[in-house]
Amino acid sequence: MTLDLEFTAKIIWVLFIVGWGVIRYKPNIKSRRVAKSVVSRIFKERFSMIISSFGLGYIPAVWIFTDYLDSFDYSQNIALMVIGALLLVVSLRLFRLTHKALGKMWSHSLDLREGHQLVTSGIYEKVRHPMYTAFWVWAIGAAFLLPNWIAGFSGLVGFGTLFFLRVGQEEAMMKAEFGEEYEAYMQRTDKVFPKIY
Repeated sequence: MTLDLEFTAKIIWVLFIVGWGVIRYKPNIKSRRVAKSVVSRIFKERFSMIISSFGLGYIPAVWIFTDYLDSFDYSQNIALMVIGALLLVVSLRLFRLTHKALGKMWSHSLDLREGHQLVTSGIYEKVRHPMYTAFWVWAIGAAFLLPNWIAGFSGLVGFGTLFFLRVGQEEAMMKAEFGEEYEAYMQRTDKVFPKIY
């Protein structure tokens, strides 16, 4: 009996999505209990969230659960699949550490909570945006894992769109809220990847 690599890749991706949902569940409930003091839901923010959701989630799901994108498949390689699976595990770990550090300060959008505190400990000690690191690792992992030119690479395009439209706006919001404290934090940390970016 030979291992069906494409089917295995699909199962790994579905398990990853379930794991991601489990990690997000409790922080989502906790953060909703704390009122928002600043909400930024401008068109650019909404647009980037939609594009990111399609790239990271919906397009791969279409490939996994339908045959619409099958003409863009290529042969799966077990080494690429293992690399992709390992990257998704790293992504889940980063998501967990990020949610743990943020606690009730977490938000899926550009929001500040009442009594918002600047989190600079734990995973935030070296990197200002480890949640974005986790999403980049997810997108890169999916590109290795999913043997389809559209489903595999849609996360890079989708999340890349959100990242480049949002990160500057988020840092401006944090500077406006925390002033010199955030500027000092920026000086001693990297944005997304330690020693790289």
